[in-house]
Parts: sequence; C-alpha cells; structure tokens
Amino acid sequence: MGDFLNIALLAFLGSVAGLIGGAVLLFKESWSRKLSNLALPLATGVLLAVSFLDLLPEAVEEVGTGAFSIVLGVFILLFLIERFLFHLHHHSSGDEVEPKTTIPLVIFGDTIHNFLDGVAIAASFMVSPPLGLTVALATFLHETPHEIADFGILLSAGFTRSKAFLTNFYSALATFPGAFLTYFFSQKIEGSTGILLSVAAGLFLYVAATDFLPETKMESEKSSVKNVFFLVLGVIIVILIGIALPHSE
Repeated sequence: MGDFLNIALLAFLGSVAGLIGGAVLLFKESWSRKLSNLALPLATGVLLAVSFLDLLPEAVEEVGTGAFSIVLGVFILLFLIERFLFHLHHHSSGDEVEPKTTIPLVIFGDTIHNFLDGVAIAASFMVSPPLGLTVALATFLHETPHEIADFGILLSAGFTRSKAFLTNFYSALATFPGAFLTYFFSQKIEGSTGILLSVAAGLFLYVAATDFLPETKMESEKSSVKNVFFLVLGVIIVILIGIALPHSE
C-alpha cells in the first residue's frame, strides 16, 4: 500500500502540479512567456539526461539490448500517430490556433500523453523510488510549458478560462490510471518493467527531440547562449539528483 500511495503522489507531482503551475502562470500572462522561454531549454536537458542516463540503462539491464529496438519503435510510432492522427503535444505560442474541429483531437492526444507520463513514473518507481522521483520531476518540468501552451490554444479557440482549466485538469488526471495500471499489471507480467522503461525513454526522447529542441532555437546570440546554458543546467540537475539519490536500492 505504501508503494501505491507513493506512486499516486509522484503522479500528482508529475502532471497535476504542472497543470496548476501552468494555470497560475496563465493568469499572470506577463510571467507565462518568460517562464516558458526558460523552462523549454531546461526541460529539454532534463528529458534528454533522464532518457540516456537513467531510463535507457535501467531498461537495458532489465531486457537487454532489445530495449533500443523498443525505443526506436516507440519514437517512430509516436511520429506516425502525431503526423496522421492528432497532436500529442504542442508548445509554441506562436503557432496558428488549431481549428475548433481539431480541438477534440488535440485534447485526446494530450490525454494519451498524460497517460504515458503515468506509465513512465510508475515503471521507474518500481525499479527504484529515487528514479521514480527523478522521472516525476522531469514530467513536471516539461508539463509546465506544455500546459501554458494548451491554455493559450484553448482560449484562442473560444474556451473560457474556467472551461480551459477544467479541460486540461481532466486530461491531466489520465496520469493516474497510467500509473496505477502499470503498478498493478507489471507485478504480474515478468519482464514488463524493462519494456515500460523503454517505452518511457522513447516518449521522453520524442518530446525532447521533436517538440522542445526546435523551440529552443532563437535568432539572437544572447537567446542562444541562454538556451544552451539552461539545457546544460537541466543535464547537470539530473546528474546531481542521481548522485544525491542513487538508484540502487
């Protein structure tokens, strides 16, 4: 029961807390752009470091080199889903607003993304509680700018602030069934934890490579230096967390 409650708390930290942070910053619109510009490169560094330094090594230890094939498959599958079905994420506030007819698909894509975040958090926790905390923190960091962009898109589509918040709140709740189903079923299926860690690594790498990295490119040299600094800072944070909270139990 203790593990169940810990996973619930990490799921809250990873998704719902990020939603609340995004909502607060949306109501302080002068802050949202500045925080988003800082959070994007920081989240990029964190996601890349968590994927390569934490999730992938643990996945390989669990299922061997087959983990790399799973990561590649997940990466390609997410690309195909986003290309032909719906957006799994979107961060750029400068993008054109999605037509109202596509808003349900955007919301559905966000819900699937949140569900997979829950899978990543629970699978990581079951390997090592400190790893679960690291993944939850990584989820929180990339969900905050994600939610800022989501709110902006929904408001531009005609949603009221309260309706936009409730829509994203219900979508964020998908993190919990993702985490709980992973917790219950991975205990019954041998070798499933390594597979799920590989899926999580593929998800994080896809988000970082296709969504965050393009957004960190700035025209001015000053912005580029700032983005590189925060990207490297994100990597350093993950390394320091790993030193302070070793994954081995």
